[in-house]
Amino acid sequence: MAAPQEPPRDTRQAELIGGAAAGDQRALAELFDSTSRAVYGLLLRILSDPGVAEEVLLDVYAQAWRQAGTYNAERGTPLAWLTTIARSRALDRLRRTRRERGRAEPLDAVAELPSTGASAEEDINERERGALVRAALAALPAEQREVIELAYYRGLSHSEIAAARGLPLGTVKTRTRLGLARLRETLRSAYEGIR
Repeated sequence: MAAPQEPPRDTRQAELIGGAAAGDQRALAELFDSTSRAVYGLLLRILSDPGVAEEVLLDVYAQAWRQAGTYNAERGTPLAWLTTIARSRALDRLRRTRRERGRAEPLDAVAELPSTGASAEEDINERERGALVRAALAALPAEQREVIELAYYRGLSHSEIAAARGLPLGTVKTRTRLGLARLRETLRSAYEGIR
């Protein structure tokens, strides 16, 4: 007799959200265990501060607990729902921090501080590099671009990408390797053209 198969990850996570909506704290804990790594990775990229990212991570799951009844599987996967909440909470935190800094320091005090930022030239160079990377990424075949974006912008591992997209692990690794090689070549050519 074959062992019963586990439901796909998105299906299981949707079930856990349903359990949380019904007040099951264990369901929320399991949802946290299966998704918090990816959500934390996104928060850390946005906030650039591990302590703040951890605080906001807790806020995300508190909000997910309160709003679990509003989740609609037709509008996206559970992870997409959670990352939407996370992005919103992170941007709220950034805005609030900026407002607080603006109130805390008078303009005269800020003007007296030595510049620690990049020069205008460095800022322009950074923007140009960003534009080159975005253009190189956009030039990749869609299947290679997708796995690279999931890995680098969402923080998913190869196995998580394979599970999320229903692909063999080897396919995900191959697409990533080919995409990164193509990116390196495109960027190398672009940088040599600038010099």
